[in-house]
Amino acid sequence: MSCFPIVILAGGYGTRVSSIANNLPKSLIPIGKEPFVAHQLRLLASKGFKDVLMCVGYQSDQIKNFVKDGNAFHLNVKYAHDGDQLLGTGGAIQSAFSQLPENFFVVYGDAYLQCDYADIQKTFEKSCKLGLMTIYKNNNQWDKSNVEYDGKKICCYSKTHITQSMSYIDFGLNIFSKKAFLSFAKKSHFDLSEVHESLVKQNELAAYEVEERFYEIGSIDGIYALEKHLMQ
Repeated sequence: MSCFPIVILAGGYGTRVSSIANNLPKSLIPIGKEPFVAHQLRLLASKGFKDVLMCVGYQSDQIKNFVKDGNAFHLNVKYAHDGDQLLGTGGAIQSAFSQLPENFFVVYGDAYLQCDYADIQKTFEKSCKLGLMTIYKNNNQWDKSNVEYDGKKICCYSKTHITQSMSYIDFGLNIFSKKAFLSFAKKSHFDLSEVHESLVKQNELAAYEVEERFYEIGSIDGIYALEKHLMQ
């Protein structure tokens, strides 16, 4: 099975980890002896990915100088730049549509996710929906839970209006059809969460429950947890 291309959202500033980032983009924060992105790209290659599109912004030249064309990681890596103004996670993807096919994965630039990507893609294709969100039963353990899931569908998703019925969290990996962005065609700056919320209202967002916990470098604690995990 051939994996869809995957978009890595790597354009953010990394404000929460600025104390140890030393002006590096988050993707280049050292994890062990290598920048985080090296671990992330090797993981994706091991899961069967071939084509990667990195949406970059802050300190993008540093990322490009390290990753280059991706050959060192057995990947074909291309880039899409936000430009002078950040476009938000949704806007960054939409602006890169010319480099993407109809369906594609999206992962955050600070996420290290060990899951069955091929099975996730199969679930998306069988669902016939415009998007898929991977979810994890978090119970507020690793971060605030933000998804209400009834075992069959996502009933509610919000980053800002958290309710007691939300015991799941978005895992950080998604699949989209370009059609999922149709209602945002006239917007240049928007967050991916807005696309998710729109799809939930349309009953067009499939769910895939992941059993493995997620790792991320968006926080100091997250960095330490990932370093410990990779040393095992």
